[in-house]
Amino acid sequence: MSIFTSIETMENNNQILRELAIKAGAETWEDRKKNQTPQCKFGEDGICCRICSMGPCRITPKASRGICGADAHAIAGRNYVRFIAGGAAAHSDHGREIAHVLHVSSKDGNYVVKDEEKLLKLANEWGVKTEGRDIYEIAHEVAEIGLMEYGKPFGELRFLSRATEERQKLWEKLEIAPRAIDREIATIMHMTHMGCTSDAEALVMQGMRTGLSDGWGGSMMGTEFSDILFGTPTPKVTEADLGVIDKNMVNIIIHGHDPAMSEMIVAASNQADLIDYAKSKGAHGINIAGLCCTANEITMRHGVKMAGNFLQQEGAILTGAVELIVVDVQCIFPALGPLTKCFHTKFITTSEKARIPDSEFIRFDPIRALDQAREIVKMAIDNFANRGSNVCIPSNKQKAVVGYSCEAIIKRLDTVTNSHVDVTGTYRPLVECLESGVLRGAVGIVGCNNPKVRQDLSHIGIMKELLKNDIIIVATGCSAQAAAKAGLLQKEAKELCGEGLRRVCELADIPPVLHMGSCVDISRILLLVTGIAKEWNVDVAKLPIVGCAPEWMSEKAVSIANYVIASGIDTYLGIEPQVKGSSQMMELITEGTRKMVGAGFIINMDPSKLAASIIEGIEAKRTALGI
Repeated sequence: MSIFTSIETMENNNQILRELAIKAGAETWEDRKKNQTPQCKFGEDGICCRICSMGPCRITPKASRGICGADAHAIAGRNYVRFIAGGAAAHSDHGREIAHVLHVSSKDGNYVVKDEEKLLKLANEWGVKTEGRDIYEIAHEVAEIGLMEYGKPFGELRFLSRATEERQKLWEKLEIAPRAIDREIATIMHMTHMGCTSDAEALVMQGMRTGLSDGWGGSMMGTEFSDILFGTPTPKVTEADLGVIDKNMVNIIIHGHDPAMSEMIVAASNQADLIDYAKSKGAHGINIAGLCCTANEITMRHGVKMAGNFLQQEGAILTGAVELIVVDVQCIFPALGPLTKCFHTKFITTSEKARIPDSEFIRFDPIRALDQAREIVKMAIDNFANRGSNVCIPSNKQKAVVGYSCEAIIKRLDTVTNSHVDVTGTYRPLVECLESGVLRGAVGIVGCNNPKVRQDLSHIGIMKELLKNDIIIVATGCSAQAAAKAGLLQKEAKELCGEGLRRVCELADIPPVLHMGSCVDISRILLLVTGIAKEWNVDVAKLPIVGCAPEWMSEKAVSIANYVIASGIDTYLGIEPQVKGSSQMMELITEGTRKMVGAGFIINMDPSKLAASIIEGIEAKRTALGI
């Protein structure tokens, strides 16, 4: 097998599975996309308003205002920030759920504290007494403080103190430092109610504030508490793509974003009695594989294989070899219900926030989670005998190294020879590589798949171009899985790099694309960039470091993009935000925010042109720094 997998190979496998869908009488996202063509131009431009029943109103050449008098800028602005509110709510609720799990953790319970050092560090950061106390007393108090960050009546978010002083002062000056997380989301919903804010700039400012409440609030809490409960990720070798599904095993797919239930599924699947039970049914064992960010969460802590990213969720079922798919929240196709009915696959939902027709609902209970997981795994085993004969599993899969938390990156940097060999536990070696030009820059590539463009093409094409130009990449979410499927998360991918990046990969023994986790773990990227800025004594906005979301599609992505921008990091988009109908909104999110916070969006749907503009932008930052 080749070291790398081409887009053409991936698409050929997808086509084979699509033909199977046709034979099975099942539809896929390709069919539904075709049926939705042409898509609504008013919606695409962001100038359709339906927030009251006087409408819906749309802006046209003959109707420049809605019935209430809102113009294109007000309507596009409202729609845009409601996207941010939805995304921040989803990410932050993820963090809240993990906080509740931490609050019920106990020595003899389903959930235990696995990273005591990180818990104690966070407790000290938040002023929680630790001396002479039981570790679970500390955990529960930390969880309670974290939960108060969602609804406290006064003050600002605690994690803002982790940002550089310059950023903190700027947020205060602009009055966008977020208060309680839920307050910022509610503020957007109130501002966009009929008869409230119609000023586009005010909406964009609140959008950044709400985004910051996600990145420096809910998402960061989700990451920190998950590390405390499940362990801070360290590098692990795994495999990726649909070829990880095993025809001889009981195959269980975990899908979604919240790791609490999937942690228990993994634990149950490793229990000897269930493995023996699977063998008694004729299987060789139990194979867990993941989709989307649940896959990222579990692979970086346990090395569980990744079946694929967002647009492959139907493909996994179409192999005919999946006994059960169990989901939690976010990015789950409602289409999985009718699709699983075409096969033997059982479909289990576990969250009251993601109730889906044609599924069996088992409400996640952190107190009974392991027993629930055992029940689910047993259901899959019992279903193995019902598998049909028409099994078609694509053969390609790639080795991948995953699990580069900030702590793991620093540990690797400590092994690199540099002029400050006596300094450890810092980003100094990385700063030196950037200052000297051995690395020209760094890019965080994140986000989803979007049917508007060829799946993974932008992710992989942009990554390869950047690697060639000595730009190191950190990746999360579906972007990280795209890199994994293409072979870019293996150390051998240094062959694709320029001389400088290749040397760094050899010295640090790393792949050129570092897997940093799930979408909420973009908060890790915030801390990584902040750490570099502090070490370099340079404002974040001046660093030769940018973000990129080539195939984004969800509300969460808009929330992420806004906290990245507000944190001073230019962000390159391969899909246009739905504000084109307002010249004012387009100017505000590209150049307007750059004047306010030092960063903005650069948008181009041509991946080669987007890659070129990233390189140009990084080189411009280097020139401005005089390096």
